[in-house]
This record gives sequence, C-alpha cells and structure tokens, in this order.
Amino acid sequence: MSKEQDLSFWNNPPWGDGKQKYKLGLNPIPLEEWLNREIGPELLGHKKQLLDNNYHDVVAVTPSSLEAQTILNEHFKVDKNNYPDLIADMSLLIQDDLCLIRSNGEQELLAASVCSPSYWNVQSKIGKPLTEIHEPVTTLNEKIGDRISTFIRRAPVMRPFARQNWLIHGDTNRFYLKEEQLPKTDPAEWFIRSEKETLCRFDEEYSLFTINVLFQPLHLVHKYPQQKQNLMDSLGSFDDAEAEYFGGIKKVQLLLDYLSS
Repeated sequence: MSKEQDLSFWNNPPWGDGKQKYKLGLNPIPLEEWLNREIGPELLGHKKQLLDNNYHDVVAVTPSSLEAQTILNEHFKVDKNNYPDLIADMSLLIQDDLCLIRSNGEQELLAASVCSPSYWNVQSKIGKPLTEIHEPVTTLNEKIGDRISTFIRRAPVMRPFARQNWLIHGDTNRFYLKEEQLPKTDPAEWFIRSEKETLCRFDEEYSLFTINVLFQPLHLVHKYPQQKQNLMDSLGSFDDAEAEYFGGIKKVQLLLDYLSS
C-alpha cells in the first residue's frame, strides 16, 4: 500500500474530469496485462492471514462453480491446493482479488476470493445476480446496470478490459466488510482508495472480474489544482444514494470543505 506520490495516479486519477461517479469506463488492455500484477510480500501476508484465520469472510463459492474455477486455473496453473477452494489458491498468485461471474443468464457471482473489500461482504453476494449485488446503490443500477450486463454478455472471449473505481477512507485498512464510521481525523490525513479493476470473458460461459486496491494520500491533491477541482466536481455531483454509499453526506461535505479551503 503506497503512501508515496504515484505520478501515474495523479496524471490520470480515477475521478477523471469529475462529471460523474459511476460510468462504465471499461477500456481494452493487452492480454499480457490481464493477470500480470505480481504480488509482493506485504500483500501476500495480508491475504494469507485472512485465508488462514478468516476464510469464510473472504472466500465464497456456489456448488456449481467448480467448472468455472477449473477453467480459470488454466491461466493461473495452481498445481497444489492449500485451501478448500481453488479460487483461494489462485488469488495468492496475483495482487488482485478475484470474482468469477457467469457471463450469460442472470450473471450470478459464482465464486470469489476478496481480501480487500470496500463496504461489501462476499457471503452476502455469492450466488446473486449482478443486479442484486448492485442493488444497495440504487442509482448505480439505474445509470449503468443494464450496460454492465450487456457488456459482459457480448464481450469477446479472451479480450480483457480495465477501469478504475475510487473511494476515500480515513486509513489504509484494506478490509472493510461494511461502511466505516466517519473518520475522526482531519481529512488531510485521509487516503484515496483506488480500485483498479479488470474484466475478461475467459470462456464462453464465464467471466473474471478482478480488483486491485492501491492508496494515495489525499493531501497530495493540493499539488494538482485541476485534479483537485475535478475531484470537487465529482463529489458535488453525488446524488443521495451515491453519497450514502461513499460514507454519508456529512463525509462528502467535510471533503468539499477541506478541498476548497
């Protein structure tokens, strides 16, 4: 988890031009960039600690997911199972968390290993279609829900896509099964949590969604006046449902006050 300035992040922050929080934003990437994020010792330790001690908080599978996990392993090539589910072992070979989705039909979540959740719990989502998974943020479904489903259904096989999502947290804790309390610290001590996501239909029937969490100190935004203005524009555009999911209207207002001061 980086606390140093990442120039590539600030040159292209996940809030973009600030026009809207939720957009499809999926762009094609080379196949060699799909599963190439080698895991370091700190993140590997984080994942192993959770898998060893809180397995059912981070891994969930459906009875019908074995085929999907086995086909996906053709790309990971795990040859020895250390955990009950193959997706857990695969998740230790890459920085990202892994979510297996059925590409057609209701596009339910079939299997997942998520060691860095941001306000969600795999056990409450497993087996559910994407429309239900996104249901807590009602405007997410309204704005891009149908487009996400159509994109997954029509995506060409073995052509990966990438996008970035983002939140702002009071610390660099990776593990949030539910919304954090409003941080009591000054926003100058908060962190932007950037979630680099990929989506690839690796088989006619199955797609893999990955999430790679990175952090940047919020105070660095003051070095980038245009990026700061775009961030303010994005925060100011939230509707009530988006603000609630982000951490509450009070949190959004605290951020706007800090950024404008």
